[in-house]
Amino acid sequence: MVFKSTVTALAALVMISLPCPGAAQSRGETLLRELAQAETETAARRLERQVIDEWSKSGSATMDLLLKRGRDALEVEKTAAAIDHFQALTDHAPDFAEGWHGLALAYYQADLYGPAMDALERVLALNPYHFAALRGVGAIHEQTGRPKLAYEAFSRVLELRPHDSDVIEAMTRLERKARGLTL
Repeated sequence: MVFKSTVTALAALVMISLPCPGAAQSRGETLLRELAQAETETAARRLERQVIDEWSKSGSATMDLLLKRGRDALEVEKTAAAIDHFQALTDHAPDFAEGWHGLALAYYQADLYGPAMDALERVLALNPYHFAALRGVGAIHEQTGRPKLAYEAFSRVLELRPHDSDVIEAMTRLERKARGLTL
């Protein structure tokens, strides 16, 4: 009888100690709502960092290490190493959107726009609110001569992050090509 009580108590303790998956998701959703309503660029940048920090939590120390190594390699422009780290990450954690986003960035840095777009599509399939992935989609469409698609992607970014000055500038640059002239 004592054994059953001990096991039950231990199981209950483990269950209440585990992180609630919905809590992290609702924190991310709350941060996204705040980001969309941010009144200043400074507040938007702070909230954007917090959102990305939430998205960067894989739940695995090994996957987090691969993410960090890939990001570090990108920062020092070691593109091949970054691709290797992110490919390993996406192989082992195919449902982790940040791994795909890192892979897209590495491919983009290597001027491999097709594979970058494929990786961005995976990001957006996993996280349709990923404003950085949408920015990447817009940038690739602009560089490959698809101004309407670029404009649409950038418009979506501004719904999520209205203070993105680079995106506002890109939309201004693309407006005539994407929407035509109004008389």
